[in-house]
Amino acid sequence: MKWITREKVKVDRVACPWLIKKFVDPQAEFLFVPATEVLAIAEREGATPYDVTGVELGHHGSECSFEAILKKYKLTGEPALVLLGKIVNGADTDNTLWQQPEGPGLEAIAEGFRHLDYPDDHAVNAAEWIVYEALYAYCQEMIRQGKPDGQFKA
Repeated sequence: MKWITREKVKVDRVACPWLIKKFVDPQAEFLFVPATEVLAIAEREGATPYDVTGVELGHHGSECSFEAILKKYKLTGEPALVLLGKIVNGADTDNTLWQQPEGPGLEAIAEGFRHLDYPDDHAVNAAEWIVYEALYAYCQEMIRQGKPDGQFKA
């Protein structure tokens, strides 16, 4: 299946493909295009748009696209993914919904990846997915320790 979003990826547009490929669609193919072309190309290619204004898998209220995917694909029963969603939200939004302490650190890491001169969004995703693997492992450990809000949450 094809999935499509805006080019020049950062936080949510890296976290969502990681989530999709790992838990929703192992054969996923991702397209990164100018924002003004997402919906037209999605229709032409039969691709599912995400992290674009007005789509099902976009931001809704204070929730980010990662959280929309968790809900749509019934992944909210996995506490480690829910915690990861709160961290992604904290990095991708103003962090008022969850006040997740790990969020600003993820935002800084994501911004750093944007300045490493990768040739395209596919390369950024390929490089940055290790961060999401590590964060997911962190979240799993927090759940094992009985800390569903993370290590740093008061």
